Amino acid sequence: MRLYSRTQIVLAAACSSAIALGVGFGLSALQSRLAVRLPRGNPVSGDLRAPTDREAPPVVATDSIQPYLPGEQENISVYERYNEGVVNITTEVVSLNFFYEPVPREGGSGSGSIIDAKGYVLTNNHVVKGAYKVFVSLADGGRYEGKVVGVDPENDLAVLKFDPPKDRPVVTIPFGSSASIKVGQKVLAIGNPFGLERTITEGIVSGLGRPVQQDANSVIRGMIQTDASINPGNSGGPLLDSRGDMIGITTMIYSPSGGSVGIGFAVPIDTAKRVVPELIKYGGVKRGWIDATYVELFPSLIEYMKQNGTPLPVEKGLLVSQARKLGSADKAGIRGGATPVRYYRDVFYIGGDVIVSVDGMKVSGLADLYSALEDNKPGEQVEVQFYRNGKLMKATVSLSDRADRKAAE
Repeated sequence: MRLYSRTQIVLAAACSSAIALGVGFGLSALQSRLAVRLPRGNPVSGDLRAPTDREAPPVVATDSIQPYLPGEQENISVYERYNEGVVNITTEVVSLNFFYEPVPREGGSGSGSIIDAKGYVLTNNHVVKGAYKVFVSLADGGRYEGKVVGVDPENDLAVLKFDPPKDRPVVTIPFGSSASIKVGQKVLAIGNPFGLERTITEGIVSGLGRPVQQDANSVIRGMIQTDASINPGNSGGPLLDSRGDMIGITTMIYSPSGGSVGIGFAVPIDTAKRVVPELIKYGGVKRGWIDATYVELFPSLIEYMKQNGTPLPVEKGLLVSQARKLGSADKAGIRGGATPVRYYRDVFYIGGDVIVSVDGMKVSGLADLYSALEDNKPGEQVEVQFYRNGKLMKATVSLSDRADRKAAE
């Protein structure tokens, strides 16, 4: 055992005290520096010191915390208010079996919007085209047989009617306006595909005024383009704004993959508001017409006219083959041709006027003529521009009824 003197013991105690004081001072300084650099109460900083009573966090009532963002709450509200106004539509069509006997079979499926408490439903014409039976399925699972009261193939719209249940009111989708919508505006599409639970998708207005050609003689003008996903079976459903007002009727989607991802189009609601009353009242839309038979200019015809010494002044337009005697074109002074020619099996007349504009719209083909007169009624007057012997002329035509023209055919 080693012995220490009194002096050694006192010196060792003094050194120990000095070391303890130095360590304590260093820790205090380090703590002060951390307190300056790291604010109290920030969980990210790692400051785990318990707050004093003065620094206690405020108490927040749990019912004041919003569980959804404003945009999410907006979507939820629209869906909860109006989803039951969207119905599923199924059809039955008639086809011939092996023995050429008519047999019923399942047709198409789509969606629709209840627009009146009496049971009127707005949808697409292609959803009910060719159907001899139509069924409307509601949100509660009820299935009702309906009937087609009117169709407008030129705008791909149709109105159905079913008898709603008497024990409770049905939800109706309110009409908005498509005149004031803007590119970039948020839109919501609700559909009822295949009779499943209704779906909602969100997107924006990607474009306005889009012309979409349905067939050789029909172009729907002013379509709304949207990137909101339009699922299979959603055709005929409503396109809504953030308030829940219907601004369009979803009609089609162009998709390279064949799925719901692509470019969606909707018929503007202002078009529907214009034609729906006539569909309910007349079963169709009364439109004006210019009584004549037309031939779209094509390269072989243009070359033929050039070789015969009567070159045409334009390469696109409608050649008037014949103007029906005492018809609207004839009364306005528009002339048909006099020289018959054959093109494959078709026979028409050349030498007549070439129409290039109707009611301020450029006319390159027959589809343009239909579009130009889509919103004109019988008896209204339109200005027609045409070429005669290389000279641009114009005439005012009082339109006839297009239905009379179809009946004559």
